[in-house]
Amino acid sequence: MNKPTDKKIAEVIEASTTQFTAQCYELYEVPPLGSLVKTGDIYGIVAYAETEGMEPGRKPVARGKDEATEKAVYESSPQLKKLLRSEFTAAVVGYCKDNKIHQYLPPQPAHLHSFVYLCPPEEVEEFSKSFSFLNTLLNAAIPIPAEEFVAATLRQMSHVHDNSHDFLVAAGKELANLLNSNIARLKNILEKLKIK
Repeated sequence: MNKPTDKKIAEVIEASTTQFTAQCYELYEVPPLGSLVKTGDIYGIVAYAETEGMEPGRKPVARGKDEATEKAVYESSPQLKKLLRSEFTAAVVGYCKDNKIHQYLPPQPAHLHSFVYLCPPEEVEEFSKSFSFLNTLLNAAIPIPAEEFVAATLRQMSHVHDNSHDFLVAAGKELANLLNSNIARLKNILEKLKIK
């Protein structure tokens, strides 16, 4: 469970059994692609992010013609921070029950308006001790190629391990088992991990 001192970064605005979408509290402050996040007892991995206007169907317009910097655009039009939003979608990869991580879909989806936290390094390390979540990532219904998603996730997780190379090699071996009938797809992921 998250501690009261953990910084909430977003709030769930849409949820299903397999994914949730969260609106960030700060414009442009979305967690990196492949980051492990948590809402309640549910774990998700950031699969997609976007920034758009608050009103559906109404696109933002260019405002910087007479400004010297991008920062100046926001200074001369401070209302932009209220008219735009950044959000991300996370693929659900597990949940925690009785202090044990289960790397399969939870019995219930995330609650709307529940807070979303970026998992601290020690929690990412604990979660990534098993690679059971990889099959979920390979089959996630997301708007980016699964190979990009899997590689980004493993690169993010490798940063918290003392020996990131060993972690990526172990992940590569697990992927080889999962993708033994699709060598081209495996090679595509491994190239993005820089494992040869």
